[in-house]
Amino acid sequence: MGLDMYAYAAAQANAEWGTGEQRELAYWRKHPNLHGWMEQLWHRRGGHGPGDDPTFNGIELELTWEDLDQLEEDVKNGRLPHTTGFFFGSDSDDYYRLQDLDFIRQARAELFTGLKVFYNSSW
Repeated sequence: MGLDMYAYAAAQANAEWGTGEQRELAYWRKHPNLHGWMEQLWHRRGGHGPGDDPTFNGIELELTWEDLDQLEEDVKNGRLPHTTGFFFGSDSDDYYRLQDLDFIRQARAELFTGLKVFYNSSW
């Protein structure tokens, strides 16, 4: 068990995986601070889980141009929020820095073509 995190492009939310409707952009294993960044974004948008459960797990979060700009700035400047969780592992910002920046580049390209970009996780 552990924190598995995904980013993908699709034409719409809740597109089926493996049907050609979703295209994976990134996969991270135990990158807790990136997950914490996404969770903070979700809360700023008023997010809450099913049945008002505050757990940010298995939630499809759409990312915008502005989100990607802020994420890039935070990754480059080492400002991802310190995040912990039972299955999350330890800080892996340095390990994933180049992958994070590559994901941002790919995500912008997908947005440019008219697709949407989503983040999701499972732990």
